[in-house]
Amino acid sequence: MIKMCGDRAIDRATDAFVAHRNLLFTVAYEMLGSAADAEDVLQESWLRWSQVDLEQVRDERAYLVRITTRQALNRLRIMSQRKESYVGPWLPEPLLTAPDVAQDVELAESVSMAVMLVLETLSPTERAVFVLREVFDVGYDEIAAAVDKSPAAVRQIAHRARRHVDARRPREVVSQREKRAALESFVRALEGGDLQGLLDVLAPDVVYMGDGGGVKHAVLRPVVGAGKVARLLVGGLSKNPIPIAIGPTLVNGSPALVIHLDGELDGVMAARVEEGLITGLYFVRNPEKLSHIASETPLTLQ
Repeated sequence: MIKMCGDRAIDRATDAFVAHRNLLFTVAYEMLGSAADAEDVLQESWLRWSQVDLEQVRDERAYLVRITTRQALNRLRIMSQRKESYVGPWLPEPLLTAPDVAQDVELAESVSMAVMLVLETLSPTERAVFVLREVFDVGYDEIAAAVDKSPAAVRQIAHRARRHVDARRPREVVSQREKRAALESFVRALEGGDLQGLLDVLAPDVVYMGDGGGVKHAVLRPVVGAGKVARLLVGGLSKNPIPIAIGPTLVNGSPALVIHLDGELDGVMAARVEEGLITGLYFVRNPEKLSHIASETPLTLQ
C-alpha cells in the first residue's frame, strides 16, 4: 500500500494527520506516560503515514491510530528497559492540559496521574488494548489490526485489563472543585508549617512518591502514612533556604501544584483525592519530565 506521493497526496496526508494529531498524541501518551516519547512516536507515525497510498485507505482515523499504536508499542518495549535502571520511582511525565480536558470526566480520569500509574502495571499489549477500547471506544476489529491479535483474543485481553485497572483505580469520580479544595487546604497547611493542618487533609494511608530521575533529590521509595508524609514535607520546607513559590496549575486533567525555587521551575506535584482527603501525592522533579510544564501552551487532548 506504499507508493511515492505527489504534492496533492502529501497535502491530503498532512491535512488528515493534523486533523487527528491530538487524538494520536493522547493515544501515544496514555500508552507511554511520556510526552517526549509520544512526540517521537508521532514523528515516526508521520513518516510511515506520508508513504501510504491514501486511495487504498477507507478510514483515515482508524489507519492513523493503528500506525501510532504499533509505533507506541515498539517504543514502550524500549522504555521498559530504561525503567529497569531508573533511579528511584518512575512517575509519568506531567502534562499541562487545557480546561476542556478537565470538563471531559472520562478523559480527565484516564490521563490522571493515579490512573497512569495503574496503567504502568499492565503489559504493553494490555495497555494498548485498554487505552484504545476503554478510553477511545475503538472497535475490537480495529484494535486487533493494531496489536496483531485476533478479535477474540483482544476481547479477552480487554476484559482482563479492565478488571485489573478497576481493582486499582480510584473508587469514585471526584469533582474538580473537591480536588481544588483539598489542594488549597494542603498548600495553606504546608506554607504555614501546620503539621496538624496537613494531617487533617491527608488520608491516614496516603502515599507520597517522588521522581528526581537521579538528577534532582527525591525520595527513593514511596513514603506511606499521613504522619510520615506530613513530617517529611514540613521538615523539607523548613530546611530549604531558597525562596519557594507554590502555585496552582492543571496537570493531566486535574488541579495540581507547580513549585518554583528562586523563580526557577523545580517540580510539579499531582494529587489523588478521595472523599475529600489526599490519598496520593506525586512529586516530579526530573528536569527531563518538565519540558511541557515549562511551555506556556497547555495541550488540548482528544
